[in-house]
Amino acid sequence: MAATPLESFPPLLRGDTRLVVLGSFPGVASLEAQAYYAHPRNQFWPIVGQILDTPLAEMDYPERIERLLDHGVGLWDVYGRCTRKGSLDSAIRDAVPNDLARLTREAPSLRVIIHNGAESARRIHESRALGVEALRLPSTSPANARLSLSAKQEAWREAFARAGLPRA
Repeated sequence: MAATPLESFPPLLRGDTRLVVLGSFPGVASLEAQAYYAHPRNQFWPIVGQILDTPLAEMDYPERIERLLDHGVGLWDVYGRCTRKGSLDSAIRDAVPNDLARLTREAPSLRVIIHNGAESARRIHESRALGVEALRLPSTSPANARLSLSAKQEAWREAFARAGLPRA
């Protein structure tokens, strides 16, 4: 029996978005919550909150998104649809890519694209073809235990600085 295709989320962008974080595809917890980075052990919200000096992890999801967008940060995934059992990127099958060119059409101020982990970075060449700096960063997923939280924070802080974030 064929697996049911899963659908990702629409991009979270504004015209003044300067940096976009591209994940691969939402995990089970995120799909169930209909929220980016919803797994309680995913380090995305603590890392980005620390960089932006905003307690994102303590806010409810709509407020997190509003504050993130206010800081010039957007979110999306490289795949719009796939089949997958569980949450591991290695289990992604039949992936349908998102139209990454949409990023520069909808966010003309975009300066940096961050690929959150290896699976997302498989499409880094497409991001670079948009004329925007694109970087592969260590995944914030709980499955990525190779790096310490502080090492991830430093890599992410440097990437945000390349986009002029946080703004002074």
